[in-house]
This record gives sequence, C-alpha cells and structure tokens, in this order.
Amino acid sequence: MSTPEESQHRVCKMFDAEYTPVGPGRFGIALQTLDRLPLRGTRLAPDGSMCGWWIHGGDWCDDVNFYQPVCQEHIEEVCRLAVPFLALPVGWSFCTDGKGNIDAWGPGDEGEP
Repeated sequence: MSTPEESQHRVCKMFDAEYTPVGPGRFGIALQTLDRLPLRGTRLAPDGSMCGWWIHGGDWCDDVNFYQPVCQEHIEEVCRLAVPFLALPVGWSFCTDGKGNIDAWGPGDEGEP
C-alpha cells in the first residue's frame, strides 16, 4: 500500500500535472453526497480559510449549504477516494468511480468525458 504522497505523485505523473500539495485550509465537501458515485472534485484558488478543493459525489447542486468545511487532518477518514488527486494544481478537476476508473483534467483540456 502506498502513502498518500506516493499516490498523489503517481496521479500527477499520470496526467502530466505539476505536483502541487495542498496548502493550509479546509476542504469543501458535500458530506451528504459521499455515498454517491462518481466522486468529483475541483481545485480552485485558496480563499480565506478554504484550501481550494471542493468535492462531492453524484450530481452537483447549487444550494448554498451543499458543501461543509472539513479540516485537512480528517480528509482521509472522510473522503479516502479523493486523497490521490489532492496534489493536482489549481484549476484541475477529477472524477472517479472508486473501482479504478479515473479521469483528471486541467485548464484548457476538453473536460470530463
């Protein structure tokens, strides 16, 4: 089993993305959706107390209460499937079904298939 850092390096290399570890701040996670697939995440620029990552399962919703803040020290227990993607740079997104099918895309890419 690899460490989170090793899996993050592997994903960045796979998608030819610069390895960019998460800085300080909390994640925005739609906790009520984590039982749904696919799991999707988008990394925006950090803002205030947020590190820039916004993660949800299934379909996105524009409800102002859709995301809840989650501290970095809890990310592995709350959302293990997202961990390998968390060093993708700002502007990148990912999608995974938790069964080995993954995709990631950055600015200028065609986006999610």
